[in-house]
Order: sequence, then C-alpha cells, then structure tokens
Amino acid sequence: MTFRIAIIGAGSIGFTKKLCTDILKVPEFRGIEIALTDINAHNLEMVEQIISTLIRVNDLPARVVATTDRREALKGARYIMNCVRIGGLEAFESDISIPLKYGVDQCVGDTICAGGIMYAQRGIPQILDFARDIEEVAEPGAWLLNYANPMAMMTWAVLDETKVNVVGLCHGVQNGHRQIARALGVPMEETDIVCSGINHQTWYLDIRHNGRNIGREELTEALERHPVYSRQEKVRIDVLKRIGYYSTESNGHLSEYLPWYRKRPDEILNWISTDEWIHGETGGYLRYTTENRNWFETDFPDFLKDAEQPFEGPRTDEHASWILEAMETGRAYRGHFNVRNGGIIRNLPDDCIIESPGWVDRFGINMVEGIELPLACQATCSASVNVQRMGMRAAVTGDVELLKQAVLHDPLVGAICTPDEVWQMVDEMLVAQAEWLPQYAHAIPAARERMKDPKVKTRDWSGAARLDVRSVEDLREAKKARSKEPADLGTKIGG
Repeated sequence: MTFRIAIIGAGSIGFTKKLCTDILKVPEFRGIEIALTDINAHNLEMVEQIISTLIRVNDLPARVVATTDRREALKGARYIMNCVRIGGLEAFESDISIPLKYGVDQCVGDTICAGGIMYAQRGIPQILDFARDIEEVAEPGAWLLNYANPMAMMTWAVLDETKVNVVGLCHGVQNGHRQIARALGVPMEETDIVCSGINHQTWYLDIRHNGRNIGREELTEALERHPVYSRQEKVRIDVLKRIGYYSTESNGHLSEYLPWYRKRPDEILNWISTDEWIHGETGGYLRYTTENRNWFETDFPDFLKDAEQPFEGPRTDEHASWILEAMETGRAYRGHFNVRNGGIIRNLPDDCIIESPGWVDRFGINMVEGIELPLACQATCSASVNVQRMGMRAAVTGDVELLKQAVLHDPLVGAICTPDEVWQMVDEMLVAQAEWLPQYAHAIPAARERMKDPKVKTRDWSGAARLDVRSVEDLREAKKARSKEPADLGTKIGG
C-alpha cells in the first residue's frame, strides 16, 4: 500500500520513533510515505535521521520527508497524528509554578486543574488551524489521530468547530490493564477488561481472568500485597476501596483530578511516592520531560545507534498502527477510543468526549453503545466534563470570564482557592503565557494592569514534594541502577 502519514509535532522524538516503528512493522505498510513536521528544525532533523535509519536498516521501500512547512507535510495525507505541546517547556513551567503560588500543587497539569485548562487555551487554537489545513490540503476523508493533551478538550474543539474525522488516543487503558495483570500475577493476554469513562478518568468496569470475574476485594488484595503498587498507587487503591472501581490513571494524575488528596500540603505526602514522577511528585512530569530533553540532546548518537538495529519482536500496544491496519486491511481491532459521546455512555452528556470500547475496520471506528457508569464514577466524570466544556469554549471564543469560571469549578482548585485567588491566578497565567494565547490579546493588557497591584497575597512555594532536575550523568547512573533490579517492579501508568 502507498499512502501518506503526516506527524505534527514530530520533534517529540522518542514517541515519533515508537509510532513509526509500529506502523512500518505492518507488512502492507512497507511502502508508505511518512511526512514529519515540527516548528523545531533541529529536533526535526534528528528525528528524520532516526526514521530514515530505521527504513534503511530494515530494507523497506518506505519514504520519509521532513519539513517545517506544516501544509506541505499535510498535502495528500490520509492519516495525521498530532503530538504537539504548544508553548513547550517554558509555558509548561508556568502551568506548574504559578498555581503553586496560590497553593495548587499539581503532579502533571495536562488534563484539567489550572495547568491543564491553560494548556487547552494554548493548544486548541493550534489544533483548529491543523484541522483547517487538513480540510484544505489532506486527502478527502482524512483521519486526525490526536495524541495531544488535554485530550478531551482538544478533540472536543475539533468536533465542534470542523468537519475533520478525529479520534483521541491515549495509552492509559493499556497500561492499567498491564498493571492489573501483573498485580494478579497472570499474563496480560489472559486478562480481559471493559473500561469506560472519560480520558484519564476511565474505569475498569469488568475485569476477567480466563472468563472468571475479578471483583473489588480480589483486586484490592492483589494491589495491597504487591511490593511496589502498594506503595506507589495509594490514591488509586483508596479510590478503588471507596468507589468500587479501579481507575486507569496513575497515582499522580488521578490525585489532581479529585478534590480530596492534594488539598492540604501536610496530606499530600501521605498519598504519593517520589520514587517515580508519575506517583505524585510536585511538577513531576515537567521534571521528567525536561530531563529527557536534556538527555536526548546529549546522547543523540546513542539514540541513532539504537536505530541501527533491525526490527525485533511485535508492535507495541499504542493504538495508531492497529487503527491504520484495521481501516486499510479490514482486520478488525478492538481498543478504547476518545470520541463524542452521543449516547454511548447513557449517563454522561451527549456532547462530551468519552473514552470507551470500540471496534475499527474498513467502516471506521464503531463504538459499543449503551454503557452506564456506576453513580460514583459518573459523578467524578461529570465534574470534569463541566470544566472541560467551559475550558474548551473559552479557548475557542477567547472569553476570559468563562475561562476563569472553568478554573473556579475545577475540583482541586475549588478545594483550595477562593474566587479572588482564582481570578488573580488566571490573570497571572494569561500574562505569563501571552505569546501563545492569540485569542486573549484583547484581554491581556487589562490583566497586566491588574497584576501591577495584586489584591491577593501569594507565596513562594515549591510544593509538597518537588525534586530537582537531574543531570545527564545522574540519569545514566539511575538507568544503570534500574537495569540491576528485578524485571517486575512496576510500570509507569498514565496517558
């Protein structure tokens, strides 16, 4: 088969390599064209070298092109993957550091909470530009596979504002599935799951091992006796005990979507583990991404050398290659996808973006309908959906009041901040991120004036559990130490 795949934000080098490797392992896709695009020409050149090396070493007739001209990359593309982080690490730093001044301690800040809502304000205008380019220059009926967070708000905006076929993709369901199997001490392929909810708050509604149902008590006992999960997943285990269902999302992620676990600094340490960022560390994902960027810059020759190895083993369980294979060959694929609800989950709003089971074949993505969430799961999802709806509409319209209302209604922010604090915090974030917020150009001068005479006192606080960014040498030593550990010491869970 010959068709074009475009990857926007291809400078996300490790992830781009994974996606391309999976796709090139599909036998029918040996002759495809991959178009890489990114605003960072330096990263783009590095990733082009890696993908070109993969193609050469595996003797494939595939072709790779790289360009900073997005429309050029999208011309004639049948599938487009979006992997961007608008504002990069500079904007991400303010997503974490400014809310800390108001007492809001986030681990990730990419879905809701103050950081996730502002991330949407930066990302949505750009993904809408991508979608309009797709409508104009891509192959008719092209699919946009969105990997960029905040997943629900980004996907929702494209569906509301354009006619592009879009699906949101996340690996949280697969990673949690893998973790459950490890906790139970059984192979993942023997463990079946039905998972439904919204992205990063998806619930394992049915878990079976070789057809036998795994109930709450059995799963709780398995997690609590596991030497690593019992220490790293305290929030998830507590939610399982109280709500009755296990969440896809890792300890750190889940803790910032709820109003209960990060509301008081003295409580946060009771619920997190700082051995890996994903388990609750303050600004953990920011530290992790900063370290990886620095490491890649230093060790690029080693990464390129790794690409010299011929393909071995099966594909990963990232959705993209399996979706493309199903749509192109008709070999059906079952996965969990982010799409418009429209009655798929009966007790969530029709307009929201849900994450739920579906099948893919030549006819596209076909979701399993008629799911009803348990009431406690529905309640936590509904709180986030309302924030997402307001945050998405604010990003599209540039409505500052609606943006502040979205942050005000966020579960964790609302558990910590007064309305005055929310209003000032949003003003401060608007000023700090002005260069990535064109839709708020009319409102930022007034916000800047208000910040000259702030009404609310803030504090210089690094959070309850913030760690320093490690040097490349420190990372190498940590990697060596991990290589000496037993293989099953847990996995990073999240999406």
